[in-house]
Amino acid sequence: MSSNSTPDSTPGTGPSRRAVVVAGAGALAVTTAGVPFAGAASAAGRTGGPGTPSGSVPRAGKGWQHYVQAPASRTVQPVRVLASTGDVTGTEGLLKPGGARTVLRRPQPSPAPRWPEGTVAEASSAHAGNNGNDGQPRTYDAKNAIDGDPGTFWNDDTLGAFPDTLTITVAAAREMSGITLISNSDGVPTGFTVDAWKDDVWQTVATVKDNDVIQRAVPFASNVTTTRIRITVTGVQDTSKGAFTRVNEVWPEPVAPVAAPSVTVDFGKVVVGFPRVRFTSASDNSPGVRLAFSETKQFLTDRSDFTRSDQSGGAGQGTDQFAVPAKGADWTDHKGFQSDGKVYADGLHGFRYLKITLDALPGDAPVAQSWGTVEIDSVSLDFTAYLGTPSTYRGWFLCSDDDLNRYWYGASYTNELVTDTFRQDDVDPRNAWSPSLEGKLVLHDGPKRDRDPYVGDLAVSARTLYLTHDDAAAAARNVLADLAEHQRADGWIPPASISNYALPLFDYPLWWVTCSWDYVLYTGDRSYASRYYSNLLKVLDTWYPSVTDSAGLLSKGLNNTGGYGDYAFLDRTGRITYYNANYVQALNDASQMARWLGHDADAQRWERRAGEVKDAVNAHLWDEDAGAYLDSATGAVRHAQDGNSIAITAGVADAERAASALAHLDATTQRPYGNAFMDNDTIFGDASQRVYAFTSYPEIVARFESGRAESAVDQIRRTYGWMDSHDPGITNWEGIGPGGSLYEGAYTSMAHGWSTGVLPALTHQLLGARPTSPGYATWEVRPQPAGISWAQGQLPTPHGPLQVSWEATHTAFELTVHVPGGTHGALTFPMDAHDVTVRAGRRTLWDGHRQSDRTVQVADNRVTVSGLGAGTHSFTVARRT
Repeated sequence: MSSNSTPDSTPGTGPSRRAVVVAGAGALAVTTAGVPFAGAASAAGRTGGPGTPSGSVPRAGKGWQHYVQAPASRTVQPVRVLASTGDVTGTEGLLKPGGARTVLRRPQPSPAPRWPEGTVAEASSAHAGNNGNDGQPRTYDAKNAIDGDPGTFWNDDTLGAFPDTLTITVAAAREMSGITLISNSDGVPTGFTVDAWKDDVWQTVATVKDNDVIQRAVPFASNVTTTRIRITVTGVQDTSKGAFTRVNEVWPEPVAPVAAPSVTVDFGKVVVGFPRVRFTSASDNSPGVRLAFSETKQFLTDRSDFTRSDQSGGAGQGTDQFAVPAKGADWTDHKGFQSDGKVYADGLHGFRYLKITLDALPGDAPVAQSWGTVEIDSVSLDFTAYLGTPSTYRGWFLCSDDDLNRYWYGASYTNELVTDTFRQDDVDPRNAWSPSLEGKLVLHDGPKRDRDPYVGDLAVSARTLYLTHDDAAAAARNVLADLAEHQRADGWIPPASISNYALPLFDYPLWWVTCSWDYVLYTGDRSYASRYYSNLLKVLDTWYPSVTDSAGLLSKGLNNTGGYGDYAFLDRTGRITYYNANYVQALNDASQMARWLGHDADAQRWERRAGEVKDAVNAHLWDEDAGAYLDSATGAVRHAQDGNSIAITAGVADAERAASALAHLDATTQRPYGNAFMDNDTIFGDASQRVYAFTSYPEIVARFESGRAESAVDQIRRTYGWMDSHDPGITNWEGIGPGGSLYEGAYTSMAHGWSTGVLPALTHQLLGARPTSPGYATWEVRPQPAGISWAQGQLPTPHGPLQVSWEATHTAFELTVHVPGGTHGALTFPMDAHDVTVRAGRRTLWDGHRQSDRTVQVADNRVTVSGLGAGTHSFTVARRT
C-alpha cells in the first residue's frame, strides 16, 4: 500500500500465500447469522486465522471479521495528527478526550493599510452585478479592491482568458515599498506582475509566480515613487466557481500575514457524520475556528473539498465555523448560523482529514474574531451511516487471496457509508429534499456530496447491500417505491428526488425496472412486486415505446428527449448500444417478474420484444471491422464499455461476439488503474483515460460469464487495487481520471456506492453462488476460481444462510454447500466434464462418460448436479488418470 493509504490491517497471510481448504464430507454445523459455520476445514481437523502458519487455513467462516472496516462504535476518534501550522501546542491531545489540551494562539492583527482619499481603481473588465451566492445584491467593480472591505471583490468578466489588469491611481505621488494582494478563496491568482508608472512609462517592480495563498505580500526590489500601480494577472486557480480573476483588496504596503494556527487530524479512512469538538476555554474576544474537510490529502486546504452550502448560496465560503465562548463549549457541527446570520456551519460531512484553524471570516465580526486563544480537549465524529460491525454481517466472503478479501470488505464499508437516513439538512440542496423520504433509511450516492438516492447507483449498491446486511434491504425498497410513486403520467420514472424529481435521464427508468427485479429476487417481497407492477407496465409499455424508432431500437431524441442525460451526462443521441442492451436486460427482468406474479401474457410480450431489440442491436450496432458494438449508430466511431459489457451480460451477444468485444476492450481500454469506459476521445477529451467502476462491474461479470475468469480478476486487481492503495484508501471512488487521478478533482466522491461491484462479482461469480428465483427459492452455485486456491462465503436469504466452501488444486475440486430449508438449487463444477469424475461421499455421480441419474447433467462441457435441497452436500471432482 502507498504512503497515502491507511496502515495495512490485513491478516498475517499475504496475497502471495495460497492456503488450501479441504472440503471433506463432514456435516456443516449452522449457527446464527453472522456467526461462522463449521465447514470443510474444521471437518478436516484444522483451525487457523490471522497469523496462522503458512500452509494452514482459517477454519471455515473464521478470519473474515478481521477485514471489517467500520468503526467499533458511533463515536469515532481520529487516529493521528497529520500536521500543524503556526502557534499550536499539545496537538496529540486532540486524539483522546480528557488528556492534554491542544492550544491555538494568534495575536490581534494591526489595522490594514488604507489608500489615501481620492484613490480610484479601473479594470480591464468587470463581471455584471447579481445576487451572489447568498441571494444579496452584489457588484464586482474594480473599486471593490480598494474599499477597505474584504467582503467585496473585483471579479473580471473574461472566464479563463488572460491577462486581466487592475490599475490603481492616487491623487498625488507617493513612495511605496510594495503592496499586499488579498484574493478570494474561490481561486487565487497564481501568477501576476506589478508595474509602477514612472518616467511616463510602466516599469515592472515585482513578479509573482506559483502563488497559492490568499494574502500575498509583494515587496518591491526598491522603493518607488508613483501615482499609479498596475496589477496584471496571467493565471488563476480554477475552481467550481470558474477561472476568473478575483481580488478582494489591494493594500498600499507589503504586509506578511501572521500564520493562522491550525492542526489537521486524520481519521484513518473516510467517515461520515457530525463532527464534534470539545472546547475547554477561549479568550474573551469570541475567537473563531474554521473547519475544512477533505477525503484526500491532495485537496486538503483551508477550504473543504466540497460543501453543500457552496451549492445553495450558503455563507460558509468552504468551511464550517464556530465562535468559541470564553467558558468553552461541547460543540457538534450542525447546519445553520450561530448568531444573527453570521458564523455558518454546514453540518454533516464525509471526509478522512479535518483541518481546524483559528480564523474567522471578516464578515462574521464581531460574532467571531480571527485572533485570540482557543483550548481544545478532543475531536470526534458522531457516525451516522450504517454501522457494519462483524455482528451485523449476514453475508461474508473469504478466499486465499488477501487482496480480494480486502477489496470485498472495502466495498462493503463504502456501501455502509451510503446507507443512511434521509434528512433534510444533509441532502443535496438543489431541490432534492422530499417529505416522502424524510426520516427513511435510503441508499444514496456518496457520503460527502449529493446524498440523494439515485436508482442507477442502486443497480450496484443494492446488490452489495443484499449480500452483506440484508436487514437494511428496506433502504433499497424505500428508494424504489418512492421513485415509483413519483412516476410521470407518460410512464417515465425519475432517477432521483433531485430537481423535484424532474432530472431528465434516459437510462435510469430501465435501471428502476432491473433494480425492482433485483430487490424481489433477493428478498422475495411479493407485496412490493404486486404494488408496483402497474408502474413497471407503464414504463415499459408506454414511455419506452414513445422513444422507439422504426427498427425497434430506443433512439434518444425521439419524443423530445434530445436534452436527456444518462449516468454520466454523455452527449450522445440516436441509437445507442448501452440504452438498447439495458432495454433487453430490463425486458427480460420484467418478464421474470410477470411470470412470478402470474401475468404470463405480459411476460411473453416482453420476451418477444427483448428478442426483437436483441436482433436489431446485432443488425444495426455491431461494428464488424472493430469486432465490437458501436457506442452510437451516428457520429464519430467509438466503442463503449457500457454497451459492449451489458450486451454480453444481457444475452444480446452470442459467444463469438462476446469474445470479440472483450478482445477489443482488452486491446483499447486497459489502463494501470482499470479499463476505460471509451476506446477513444471522440465523445470528450480523455474519455479513453477515464475509468468508471460503475460500468466496469458489468464488464467484470461479462468476463467471468464468458469463461475469462482470470481476466476478470486482473481487471479487479487493477481497478480496485489502484483505489485501495491510493489516498484515501479502502473505499471505492466514483471515477478515476487520466493517470489514476480523481476524475473531477476535489468534487469527486471517494466513497461511492455505485463503484462497489467487486463485492457481488466475487460472491456471485468467483465464489459462484447467487439466487435464480425470488427470495432464493432456487439458487445456483457455479464457482469460477480464476487461479484462487480456495474460497468460502455466506449469502443471506429469507430462509436462512446459504453457505459455500470450495478448494481448487491441480488435480481436484472439492465443494461443500449448506442449503437452507425451503430452497433448492444446482451446482456446476468448473472443470472439463470429460476429464473428471464427480463423487458425493462414496457415490459416483459422473464417471467421465455417463451420469448416475437425472439430477446430473452435462452442458457446455460442465457437470451440473441439480435438485439439492435443505442440508449439507459435499462433492469431490477429481481429474481422471
